[in-house]
Amino acid sequence: MNGRASGAPSREPQRIIAVLAAVASSILLLFLAAPIGQLIGAGGAEGIRRLGTDAELRQALALTATTATAATVLGVLGGTPLAYLLARREFRGRAVLSAVLDLPLLIPHPVAGIALLLLLGRDSVLGGTLISAGLRVVGTPLGIVAAMLFVAAPLFISGAREAFAKVDPRYEAVARTLGDSPLRAFLRVTLPLSRRGLIASSVVMWARAVSEFGAIVVLTYNPKVASVLSYDRFTGFGLEEALPVAAVLALLALIPLTALRTLRGADDGAAR
Repeated sequence: MNGRASGAPSREPQRIIAVLAAVASSILLLFLAAPIGQLIGAGGAEGIRRLGTDAELRQALALTATTATAATVLGVLGGTPLAYLLARREFRGRAVLSAVLDLPLLIPHPVAGIALLLLLGRDSVLGGTLISAGLRVVGTPLGIVAAMLFVAAPLFISGAREAFAKVDPRYEAVARTLGDSPLRAFLRVTLPLSRRGLIASSVVMWARAVSEFGAIVVLTYNPKVASVLSYDRFTGFGLEEALPVAAVLALLALIPLTALRTLRGADDGAAR
């Protein structure tokens, strides 16, 4: 009885901490969810209705989806080997390489756009060479793809690295002992086992690319993607005109993420 009495006060601070943590988490969740919910609630229906009448909005959404898909494909093709290298190999400079890959996530995105403009603009060596070859990046859909790739590829690489790290290297070793080359062992063993993580990382990259604004507006203001169109209408016509475009853009980014989480939840439930 004394043991229970002495133990009761010790549990009280834990309960208080748990309540405070729950309150803080609820406030943060509300803060994160409420603006998006209000945006979609206020402008979603009108935005969807305008898809039938607003040709500029349709073109902006089509351009957004197309360029985001192109950036994602390039990110997956180039980022998968990098992610595998970081997950499987220890080498000098690994920390520096990881920092370089994460840097686009940390710098302001207009700064990212300025950096890309310095690299790809007509006055740069690379930009001038590309223009001489008949390939202009700045002010074209290629510029949009470049901006999306720069800001979103690190998300794919980070997620893919975690997916590869979860696959036991011994599985590859067994495949190697059975005669597989390193590439064949990767394709037959590691890639299928990490498939879900890679798909999830690709979807996150695509959604991030769809929502990019800062780097794109510096590199390619026209033709307009949906984020730039939303900003253009806000500055030119006010909140009422920008709201439907912003709501449709939020839906475009939210739908694949929600579908992915739902499928992952269903798969986890089936696994149990």
